[in-house]
Amino acid sequence: MTEIAIAVTRLAEAGVESPRADAELMAAHRHGVTRSQLNLVADADFDPRFWDDVARREAREPLQHITGMAYFRYLDLEVGPGVFVPRPETEVMTGWAIDRLTEMDVAEPVVADLGTGSGAIALAIAQEVPRARVHAVEGDPLAREWTERNIARCFAAAPHTAGRVSLHPGDFSSALPELDGTVDLVISNPPYIPVGALVPPEVGEYEPSAALFSGADGLAAIRVLEQVARRLLRPGGRVAVEHGAPQGAGVYWVFAEEAGWKETRNHADLAGLDRFVTAIWP
Repeated sequence: MTEIAIAVTRLAEAGVESPRADAELMAAHRHGVTRSQLNLVADADFDPRFWDDVARREAREPLQHITGMAYFRYLDLEVGPGVFVPRPETEVMTGWAIDRLTEMDVAEPVVADLGTGSGAIALAIAQEVPRARVHAVEGDPLAREWTERNIARCFAAAPHTAGRVSLHPGDFSSALPELDGTVDLVISNPPYIPVGALVPPEVGEYEPSAALFSGADGLAAIRVLEQVARRLLRPGGRVAVEHGAPQGAGVYWVFAEEAGWKETRNHADLAGLDRFVTAIWP
């Protein structure tokens, strides 16, 4: 398709990492088909609004903002300005959490998702662990609007999840005192980029900074999470925290045995890079 080829060239020249995939996904979204069905769209029927989408992507606006959707495990999530776009790396940590919850000998495991953003982690757990009750905490009002939309969307698509996710406004540092000592799993994808670090335009210009940056070494929010997890977890409860690839050793020591934690482990993402740490509160 000539239009796709032209778009790929333009996106590549703009420095987009995956120009063909992005061009095809935008075209598929604009025409209401899947990528594999694009060959069914004749050149004469091609929607001229596609070129507006290409121009936005050339300006390095995130693909998910242009299509309005992000895909996370088995979920279709609405995203846009004001909320962090969920990444495939976080799916790996969420899969680990789902496996552990499924193994637990607990009738209705209690989960705290701290800094839920779009609601991706909380909703994936509710969808895949129907017994779980998930408490999602989000302090940013703009992000929380997206969470609310996705909760409603998920409940409509999967009625068995209805009532399984509770959204709580507020900072996670003081969240959920009513659950102290009763939570089975604390999970979070917190901000972890060091202040001043260089990031791609899609991130620095469009993602909410509060979801990105966290102190000089990027670990400020993770240190707070460690204290919150201590407070919330029951004996034997687990914590899972995402971090940047170079931060595995640093985060490991935040949850070290010397701090009272057991079985602290680094886990790799799909690229084989350190991506999240898990530990058990004894």
